[in-house]
Amino acid sequence: MIEVRKIVVTVEEVRHDGGPALSQPVLKGAVACLVKNPFAGRYEPEITPMMEALKPLGVDCARKLLDALGGDPGRIEAYGKGSLVGSAGELEHGALWHVPGGYAMRELLGQALAIVPSMTKVGPMGASLDVPIHHKDAAYVRSHFDGVTVAVADGPRADEILFALAMTTGGRPHARVGGLTKNAIATWDGQR
Repeated sequence: MIEVRKIVVTVEEVRHDGGPALSQPVLKGAVACLVKNPFAGRYEPEITPMMEALKPLGVDCARKLLDALGGDPGRIEAYGKGSLVGSAGELEHGALWHVPGGYAMRELLGQALAIVPSMTKVGPMGASLDVPIHHKDAAYVRSHFDGVTVAVADGPRADEILFALAMTTGGRPHARVGGLTKNAIATWDGQR
């Protein structure tokens, strides 16, 4: 059921964002996987078997992304996921990534208590997807509210889905708008 055409991994090394240079750059990475949509062009009432079938791909994509970010799960501070469905598909096809994408990252990162934020949309080939990210252990850590833009020039084709994962090694480079900080995480409930 899962036919992969292409996997693209990108990593940004953020050294500053207009302020002073960081002592250690923040790495922001994403993996995009273009998969044939077996439901393209028709309505299929039962699509959940594909969610199970996507689980190995989720783990493979999460591993590729973690390796691109240095391979150390302890360095990852934030994450997110998303999907961009080609024009012959429907929004619900992108939602199939919730379990395979989210749980794959949690499995590799060990302690990852916060829900994995997500974005799903239908769009044309070459469209961009802004994948939301936040802290992996506490969703209210304001310094880590961010996003990673994912785009693949030749996808998704009308009968494809682009599934994406994103991870970072830190928050925004010069966060200074208050709120919960990563050092103040106290309840370990995935939120605060």
